[in-house]
Amino acid sequence: MIAKRIIPCLDVKEGKVVKGTNFVGLRELGDPVEMAASYSKAGADEIVFLDISATNEGRQTMVDIVKDTAEKVFVPFTVGGGVRTIEDVNRLLQAGADKVGMNSAAVSNPELITESADRFGAQCIVVAIDAKRVGDKWHVMTHGGTKDTGIDALEWAKEVERRGAGEILLTSVDTDGVKEGFDIPLTKAVVDAVRIPVIASGGVGKPEHFPEVFQKTDVSAGLAASIFHENTFTVQEVKQVCAEKGVMIRDA
Repeated sequence: MIAKRIIPCLDVKEGKVVKGTNFVGLRELGDPVEMAASYSKAGADEIVFLDISATNEGRQTMVDIVKDTAEKVFVPFTVGGGVRTIEDVNRLLQAGADKVGMNSAAVSNPELITESADRFGAQCIVVAIDAKRVGDKWHVMTHGGTKDTGIDALEWAKEVERRGAGEILLTSVDTDGVKEGFDIPLTKAVVDAVRIPVIASGGVGKPEHFPEVFQKTDVSAGLAASIFHENTFTVQEVKQVCAEKGVMIRDA
């Protein structure tokens, strides 16, 4: 069995880490480079940066942040947000990111996934899928979880895999920031639909939510923001709970 990963996520807007609920109500939490370095030292398996401002200025700010982070962080880190072209992917990888995430642009131009994977390798390309339940299905949401594309999330996950993405970052818009646990039905459905690793995101409120998603689905990693940023729980506390529940974890 492959060890599960615990991943702090830093939503970055205009150079600061922010957090909200259901993708709205943002508040500033701190400096992304300092926070990433702290998580790296605390035992995080990976780190994810999401540039949620995604303006031209925001992307340049993120490139600078990536460069600074690459000098201080010694775990893999993924950067997403505002990635629209293969040049954007190249710019972030050149700045020091290990992986680049894409979401809205991949939906509007799926060929971007194929071209990026062919040029840089599948291991570098993460496709973020923000999904929301609509009736008995889940729809792919874009533009920060505000635009319903009408695309079936399971079918999109399969296409993402076919096009060469190495990983899926799956966020439940319904549970994001609510702190009542991961969206187990959505996570299980997507994990069962593809063979590539899936990172579960959205809804963590306590350490026990991690072993729950690991035991009820075959998800590869769990990602959280609030419980780490607000010093509610540490990465090591989460790993300890996972180990106590019998989940194989890294450096518990």
